Amino acid sequence: MAYIKLNLQTFAGERTEKATPKKREETKKKGQVAKSVEINTAVILLSMFLFLLFGRQFLFDQFQHVLKEYLQHYLLEDLTQTNVQSLFSHTYMQILILIGPFLGVAFIAAIVANIFQVGFNVSSEAINVKFDRINPLQGFKRIYSLRGIVELVKSLLKITIIGTVTFTVIWQSKQSILNLPYMSIDNVANTIYSLAVKSGLYAAISLLVLAALDFFYQRFDFEKSIRMSKQDIKDEYKKSEGDPLIKSKIKQKQREIAMRRMMQEIPTADVVITNPTHYAIALKYDEKKRDAPFVVAKGVDHMALKIKEIAKKNDVTTIENRPLARALYAQADIGDEVPEEFFKVVAEILAYVYKLKRKI
Repeated sequence: MAYIKLNLQTFAGERTEKATPKKREETKKKGQVAKSVEINTAVILLSMFLFLLFGRQFLFDQFQHVLKEYLQHYLLEDLTQTNVQSLFSHTYMQILILIGPFLGVAFIAAIVANIFQVGFNVSSEAINVKFDRINPLQGFKRIYSLRGIVELVKSLLKITIIGTVTFTVIWQSKQSILNLPYMSIDNVANTIYSLAVKSGLYAAISLLVLAALDFFYQRFDFEKSIRMSKQDIKDEYKKSEGDPLIKSKIKQKQREIAMRRMMQEIPTADVVITNPTHYAIALKYDEKKRDAPFVVAKGVDHMALKIKEIAKKNDVTTIENRPLARALYAQADIGDEVPEEFFKVVAEILAYVYKLKRKI
């Protein structure tokens, strides 16, 4: 028996259930999301090489301008402290103009890649220093874990892909490379530039395919990491909705208080309508507070007997009317006025009760 109980406890502690929306929201706030770094790398590389492909003329013109400015100042002018400072300042600005677009494209590509994967999510907890990350023991555990093996395989695949793509492009263009010594400077520059861009684009597209596979793996691994046990779900429910045992005790206490209040109101009633044994409805009419008679207490079976006992002790008149008792019990709650359809019959009963009290 103890063995079975232990097994049940172990099973309850296993993380076999999908994460709840609350757990997902909490992990997202902590910056823990299903994200592939390979997607970011591939998108940035692809964007930069596309910029190299379509911004070729701009880059060539800008590079020629920088080189021309530098050579003119260096060869045609006497270098002094003043014009050297001016030369470097001017050249520095031209280089910024040359590499600025690269940085801008990389920045935009990185933002787009992140938003594509996880949406717009800013988390301060993600940038907090976590000392367990620099713990050597934890580092060894990460290296020799399944995730470490996957990362190693990815690195080997990336090296293989980039190497294969680059070799293929160069091999296909081997004749052009062999003819480089016989080409003009412009043709040499264009050939090398084209080979570099072509190799980069093909490598980036290949890495993007690998990154897509990695993205699905990261999603799978993330879903696995945030799984919850049945006990975790119960604990979360208790925190968000309250402990069911405590809630039931609170409701029971509220019912007891309402019951005591109801019993205290019975002596003030004008009449109790009975079934005669199963239903009891205590009515009161106060023309200063209400426009119609209202229910101060009601009950069935044992509670009906209790209402009748209290009514008898306090000289509250009891009238037997089976259809009315059933109808009032079904249609009116404590504190509700008598439905309009019963005004006439209730008025007749109250008139009879008041007449009896006057005789007494």
